[in-house]
Amino acid sequence: MAIPSTITYNDAGNVRTIMITGRLDIGGNDSVATKLVDLSEAPGKSVVVDLSTLSFLASIGIRAIIAAAKSVTARGNKMALVVDAGSTVMMSIKATGVDQLVPVFDNPSAAQKAALA
Repeated sequence: MAIPSTITYNDAGNVRTIMITGRLDIGGNDSVATKLVDLSEAPGKSVVVDLSTLSFLASIGIRAIIAAAKSVTARGNKMALVVDAGSTVMMSIKATGVDQLVPVFDNPSAAQKAALA
């Protein structure tokens, strides 16, 4: 049975924090990837995507993160990721070079500071 994926967000000042749990893959539902891109399009907000409780990140999730980052930077804002340093999600991010496009932190407060910098 597939682990259900959830996506929630919280706005605080000029930062929208998007939390994704479960798996970001086809089984985890394409709508989570689509919703990530939609939520990152908040006008005037920088975005922190918290993947610290994500158990698996597939190519569809990588594409969604890259699309979200491009959307955020196109509006003149910044995006940062929160990822557990020793996780398989971090391995996927490093292997695909996403960490070269989007700064990655292991705690939400550092990511928020970077998104607002």
